[in-house]
Amino acid sequence: MTETPMREPTFLVLTALAEEPRHGYAVIEDVAGMTGGRVRLRAGTLYAALDRLRAEGLIEVDREEIVQSRLRRYYRLTGAGEQSLAVETARLRAQAAIAERRLRARHTRLGGATA
Repeated sequence: MTETPMREPTFLVLTALAEEPRHGYAVIEDVAGMTGGRVRLRAGTLYAALDRLRAEGLIEVDREEIVQSRLRRYYRLTGAGEQSLAVETARLRAQAAIAERRLRARHTRLGGATA
């Protein structure tokens, strides 16, 4: 059985949480940093994704704290989340390897220039 490829925002959120537990705004900042600003998650989109990932058992609440009278919830990967991220990482690596082989066969340097 083949798993459905993960959508990029999901992959990036799980990747952000793979390093350490983070609260929502820290996830938004980390995703922007990982992608050089190409992906900027909106708060509403992120929190809907976090709720979905919790329901799927891929993340869980690590802890909660009050900061400036507001609740800050930290999330972490579960074992299932780690496994799902590892599977998707392997899938992407395999696809990138195929692309690299084909580009090399055309004498294309991986920076975009042709030889």
